[in-house]
Amino acid sequence: MEMIILVGLPGSGKTTFRRQRLDATHTVISKDLMPNNRRPARRQAQLIEQALSAGRSVVVDNVNPTPEERAELIRCGRAQGARVIGYWFESSVADCLRRNAAREGKRRVPEVAIYSMAKLFRAPQREEGFDELCRVSIAAPGTFLVEPAEVPHDR
Repeated sequence: MEMIILVGLPGSGKTTFRRQRLDATHTVISKDLMPNNRRPARRQAQLIEQALSAGRSVVVDNVNPTPEERAELIRCGRAQGARVIGYWFESSVADCLRRNAAREGKRRVPEVAIYSMAKLFRAPQREEGFDELCRVSIAAPGTFLVEPAEVPHDR
């Protein structure tokens, strides 16, 4: 049983990657899927606990920009005995803005969301409590390169 935490700016490829590689095997948990919830962090923790306690692996698909936000998720996973894996989507703000501009409808986020998350963003470190940390980059549209993130660059 594992808990995968996706980490990256809006437009970095997290959701496309998740759909391609994880949706068939993991319960998807994302604050984006609870837009009307007044306490999405609390609801997210409940859903993580429910899935893991039932023996199902989970993937958390959010920006997760800071060590503090990730620490809460890591605590939830550890409390249920899950192996915690981080996937860091390393992408420039310019690339995220370009990919976001190609989105249609509600999938497109306001540009200010990308800029504000970039200001908050701190690259994940294995020392935060991840059992494994991988760096993900986009090799070509819809094609991802995943490699161990031995020593992530801090932004």
